[in-house]
Amino acid sequence: AEGLNLCTSGSATSCEECLLIHPKCAWCSKEEFGSTKSITSRCDFLQNLIANGCAGATENPSSSISVVKNVPLSSKGSGQTHLDVTQIMPQKVALNLRPGDQTSFRVQVRQVEDYPVDLYYLMDLSLSMNDDLDNIRNLGTKLAEEMRKLTSNFRLGFGSFVDKNISPFSYTAPRYQNNPCIGYKLFPSCVPSFGFRHLLSLTDKVDRFNEEVQKQKVSRNRDAPEGGFDAILQAAVCKEKIGWRKEASHLLVFTTDDVPHIALDGKLGGLVQPHDGQCHLNEANEYSASSQLDYPSLALLGEKLAENNIHLIFAVTKSHYVLYKNFTALIPGTTVEILHKDSKNIIELIVKAYNSIRSKVELTVWDSPEDIGLTFTATCQDGLSYPGLRKCGDLKIGDTVSFEVAVEARSCPAEHTSHAFTIKPAGFRDTLEVTVTYNCLCGCTGRAAPASGKCSGNGTYACGLCECDAGYLGARCECEEGASGDMHQAMCREAEGKPLCSGRGECSCNQCLCHESEFGNIYGPFCECDDFSCARYKGVLCSGHGECHCGECKCHAGYIGDNCNCSTETDSCVSSDGQMCSGRGTCICGKCQCTEPGAFGETCEKCPTCPGVCSTKRDCIECKLFNSGRLADNQTCQKHCKDEIITTVDVLETDDPNAILCAYPVNNCVMKFTYSELASGKSNLTVLKEPACSSAPSAVTIVLAVIGSVVLIGIILLALWKLLVTIHDRREFDRFQSERSRARYEMASNPLYRKPISTHNVEFTFNKLNKSYNGTVD
Repeated sequence: AEGLNLCTSGSATSCEECLLIHPKCAWCSKEEFGSTKSITSRCDFLQNLIANGCAGATENPSSSISVVKNVPLSSKGSGQTHLDVTQIMPQKVALNLRPGDQTSFRVQVRQVEDYPVDLYYLMDLSLSMNDDLDNIRNLGTKLAEEMRKLTSNFRLGFGSFVDKNISPFSYTAPRYQNNPCIGYKLFPSCVPSFGFRHLLSLTDKVDRFNEEVQKQKVSRNRDAPEGGFDAILQAAVCKEKIGWRKEASHLLVFTTDDVPHIALDGKLGGLVQPHDGQCHLNEANEYSASSQLDYPSLALLGEKLAENNIHLIFAVTKSHYVLYKNFTALIPGTTVEILHKDSKNIIELIVKAYNSIRSKVELTVWDSPEDIGLTFTATCQDGLSYPGLRKCGDLKIGDTVSFEVAVEARSCPAEHTSHAFTIKPAGFRDTLEVTVTYNCLCGCTGRAAPASGKCSGNGTYACGLCECDAGYLGARCECEEGASGDMHQAMCREAEGKPLCSGRGECSCNQCLCHESEFGNIYGPFCECDDFSCARYKGVLCSGHGECHCGECKCHAGYIGDNCNCSTETDSCVSSDGQMCSGRGTCICGKCQCTEPGAFGETCEKCPTCPGVCSTKRDCIECKLFNSGRLADNQTCQKHCKDEIITTVDVLETDDPNAILCAYPVNNCVMKFTYSELASGKSNLTVLKEPACSSAPSAVTIVLAVIGSVVLIGIILLALWKLLVTIHDRREFDRFQSERSRARYEMASNPLYRKPISTHNVEFTFNKLNKSYNGTVD
């Protein structure tokens, strides 16, 4: 083999040590083989041992698998014998593992039709939920009608909670003992606060559910958070009182309009004892440890829900949706839905959550040993394999999915040790039990010969080597300890002037006996080599991609560098379109370094803000929906567009902030679509069924529009001209007035002006009728 031989460089001194170096290493147990001084030559690749004359005397065990129980999957859930329903196959597997030798088996899971359902309705009865209580008084009948469309075997239970009846969580003053709502004008009467109260065990008589709901009254606590987590835990662990069936799917619906108290909040009320995870319902079916134990932690809730196969459904108001959504990431097997403030949508919510739960399968591992490595590859309904995934979604009732489970032992435990672990779909009662034994012993070890003549009578002969008794050394145990002299010490020096055995061993029987080290093995004829003095990367010797040999990393094929941290492979950088890092980055050490702003993903294939993304998605739409475009002719549509989920709609919704809107022309029309990236790594494309086309305007409309525009422009110009003329006239008039005010005389004082009328006075005297008159005549 080219490069470093892992087996011969591992300094194995026994068959068992050889098997631990690498799963491809084998041991030669033939007596006369190789050099008498080199014991590592017996540990080599199998083909090398056979080539060197060790055929028929090799030790090379391998891992094996045995299916112990393999009952076929059921197709239907409800029937006469529910316990016979099988949703996982196989049910028992036995593994015999050689360290480092990976073996795998296939697991199939099916969500059977008409599976029995137990639903426990857990309601917040704090004062703010009063209107919700009114709306669910006939919930049992309506919910049963809807759920029986999904299963013929449905049972319903009911419980309620408020909060711990101690300060500062509730009103504890004597005047509030019987009615904590005293003095509250909006709602002057309510029942005393309580932690959790189990009201109705699971039953198929839904009328009893309605009766119990109608009896309930709300209570009042002091702070905003509620004690709902106390109630969830009791509903999960009090299996007998709640009535959970082993053969049914368990749903726990938790309705509230506020945030919950969590672990350590109880210290505010003097509760320092952590929750013990046990059932504490008294004879009255009330939580008796409410004032003694702290609130449970999220980890404890997740453990007990999974242990009892319970799917928790958070039905919460919109204002608290984000908080409870974060809880679902910390509590496996939970979902969250938005509850209207008056709970009118509760039936629709429960049915939606149930369908969501039944549409996915996720494997969980229980009690996995530390020295066992597990990897999963999911094969979902689309027929594609997803390495590293242990869940599938978008399933229909009756669909079957499979998972490839690879198991590898990392080390050898003590002799005759066996381990067991369980693989279980989340929320299922069905399990796969896996037992593990270890194949760490060589067959030749069982044929060991004590005090063998092949070992000078001073040791045990096993697997081609002598294991010397105390006080004896040498390949054939021919030397006694201390039998050394100066004349032979030169054979223990690498060169003249060098220390004996490189200062890391003792010279005995003309050979170096290397010291043991807590860091690894010291080996070599002069103890000059070790397997731990090499460069490291992130604390890992030779980055885990090479072997340390005499202070130098010998990299595995495909890796380079002083510490073997750089991969030479570029296959992982090639995107689905054949480009290196999708043309948006460079491949460095086997990983894409995205250089395009906004690009991400293993091959920089995700880039919502890149200008060419819409055209890439367009190619997939054209080839998958219309069998056209540049990808349709060369039959690469499936290869390039395998991660695209395309949905057609009549009306395109554009209000999703995470969706990118794209458009392109099609025959004088516009085809629009949106796309967004999913958590699974796929892209969700929503496309209009038909391109959006706008009708051409008529000739009459165009002529009228032109005439109207010309007339409007003329009116505007006339108005502008009139405005300018008016301004000019006013300026001229103002100038005239100004000059007139500065004139030296008025019109009335003109010296050349003479009036056209003259007046003359004539004096006369006359008598008339013996009367005298004096006057003037004009």
